Parts: sequence; C-alpha cells; structure tokens
Amino acid sequence: MIDVEQIFTALGGQFITPAAELAEKLRSIRAVVFDWDGVFNDGIKTGSGSSPFSEVDSMGTNLLRFGFWLHHGQTLPAVAIVTGVTNEMADRLAAREHFHACYSQAKHKIEVLAHFLDQHGLQPQEVAFFFDDALDLSVAEVAGVRIMIRRTANPLFTRYVIQNKYADYVTAHMSGQFAVREGCELMLGLLGQFEPVMAERLRYRPVYDQYYTQRQAVVPMFWTVGPNGPERK
Repeated sequence: MIDVEQIFTALGGQFITPAAELAEKLRSIRAVVFDWDGVFNDGIKTGSGSSPFSEVDSMGTNLLRFGFWLHHGQTLPAVAIVTGVTNEMADRLAAREHFHACYSQAKHKIEVLAHFLDQHGLQPQEVAFFFDDALDLSVAEVAGVRIMIRRTANPLFTRYVIQNKYADYVTAHMSGQFAVREGCELMLGLLGQFEPVMAERLRYRPVYDQYYTQRQAVVPMFWTVGPNGPERK
C-alpha cells in the first residue's frame, strides 16, 4: 500500500481520498465506466468528428478488467463508455475489446448511468468512473471511485472538483498522455492485483485464457441517447 501511494504521488498524481481508504472502496467495484473525449484522448476532433484512443490505454483497460475478474472470483466487471457525442472510435474500441456497452449522445449522464446499472443489477457505489469535465459531474457525484484526468488548462474546474469531493484521485498525466493507463495501474496496485495480473498474463494458460474466453463472449450493446432515453443503434 505504502509503495503504491509513494509511486503515484512521486509521479505527480494527487490523492483526494487517502490511498488506504481508496483501496477499501475499490474492493466493492464491479463496473468501470469511461468518458471518452478528454479521457482516452486530448479532446481534439478530426474533420469527421472522431477522436482516437491509444493502445497503451486499451491495454490498461484489459489488465484492469482481468484484475477485477481475479478479485471477484472469476466474475467479469461490467464496462461501458458513456460519451456526450457520437464517436466512431469509441464504438470501435468497445466492439474490439468486448465492453458491455457504449452510449452516444449522452447529455445527462446520470440517467444513462441508471440505465447501465439497471441492465447489470448494480448500484452506483459499485462503479469506478474515469472523467475529465463538467458534463461528467452528475456521475462523479455518485460513483464509488472517481478518477479525474488532469488538464492544467482548467484550474478552477479542478479546484471545484476537489473542494466538492467529486474525485478520489487526479492523474499525473494529462488528457491524451496515457492517463487511462495510469488510473488502471493505480487501481490494480491498490487492490493488490498488479503482480498477480502480470504473472498470469505472462503464463497465459490456464487462468488468463479463461478470463479472455469470458471477455470475448461479451456481446457489446450500442446505444444512442434520445429524448426518450437510450435506444439501440
């Protein structure tokens, strides 16, 4: 515990919730929800309106899911992307990595979270949430664990989030600089699962192979959020 806290503090990460308390909260997490723009990327759009992701961050999400799978006795965590716009690359990552859901056009994210939790029989305190901006605060207010992606351009917003305790940890790395990977490794470290995950990933069979088979069996669901709530694409 002390080593993990020291490593991430030395990196520049900021614990809003003390590391020991955050580790305890992580024990109950059974779902991970990611915002997209400003989390997996720096928020800059291409001419088509898309924004990318990094394979480094993608690997982080997979290792984190494996860690929670081990932690919860070979039960997969539910995973979703919730984005305020429509983004082809978000759908592509969710499809390739077999996330459980990807929600587009989610302007009021707390209602989308309620839909996702209802789909999986979960409570808000069982969710870890990666976020970066104002549109995300309704979910950050209720989620069990909140990882805020650092961006030095919004000091007043960051101050507001910290003062109102809407985050448990603010990453050292900024948007588009592999901050998702940082948050994933932080959670694995605090759970005490980083070394088991690395050892089993190295061996691959039989443990990681069992996880991977379960992961690949997940059929992602794609939703567009309209006036009447989420509708299947």
